[in-house]
Amino acid sequence: MKFSKMISAALVVMVTTASAFAQTADEIVTKHIEAIGGAEKWKALKSIEMKNKFSVQGMDIESKTVIVAGKSLRTDISVMGQEIVTVVDGETGWSIRPTMMQGTGAPEDMPLAMVRESRKQLNLGGSLIGYKENGSTLELVGTEKIDGADAYKLKLVEKNGEETNIYLSTSTYYTLKTSGKRKVQGQEIDAEVTYSNFKPIEGLIFAHTMETPSPMGGSMTIETESIKLNPKVDEAIFKKPAK
Repeated sequence: MKFSKMISAALVVMVTTASAFAQTADEIVTKHIEAIGGAEKWKALKSIEMKNKFSVQGMDIESKTVIVAGKSLRTDISVMGQEIVTVVDGETGWSIRPTMMQGTGAPEDMPLAMVRESRKQLNLGGSLIGYKENGSTLELVGTEKIDGADAYKLKLVEKNGEETNIYLSTSTYYTLKTSGKRKVQGQEIDAEVTYSNFKPIEGLIFAHTMETPSPMGGSMTIETESIKLNPKVDEAIFKKPAK
């Protein structure tokens, strides 16, 4: 009886694995893009404004991010009466950090590695939309469980060699998790984000809850309070002010 159960379990694993590879990576990505609203709708999205809130070590933090697709982004964070500004404008970036956070309180140029990482947010809809045109390659690795849900594991390799694992739900095709190695200030760190609480906004699907390791230890949950699509953006907000 035990041997029979072992054989049955092995068959289930084999069938599940075979099912995962019955679809190609491109077929899975096509279903993912359709599930989140379709490529045409995402490409028609020119700008976005998001307001988020989260807590770190008991401190309540609010942020607002404005993105012009493929071009610029600005994030303003308010914490303990202090303001932090992060901007990417084209291939360059700048930030303002208060002295209590090891900044100068004046506009500073952003390291190029941080600019490159931040520029990924300019791909509205995620890095799988148009990944070939961007010079990236994609591989279907298999399936894994993410918080109890079955997910396809895809490995995205960008033209600069940077790798990101992307986990797509086998049922909804939404992105459940991303992970990879990133260099921050010369140090390699694990970058991992899990996504949940998916809601439609004008036909496009957005995760309204994101969880990521906190720089202070433990995890940090980010809740999206509002999303505006195609707001009018004054591009002067991306220009670095004089010191």
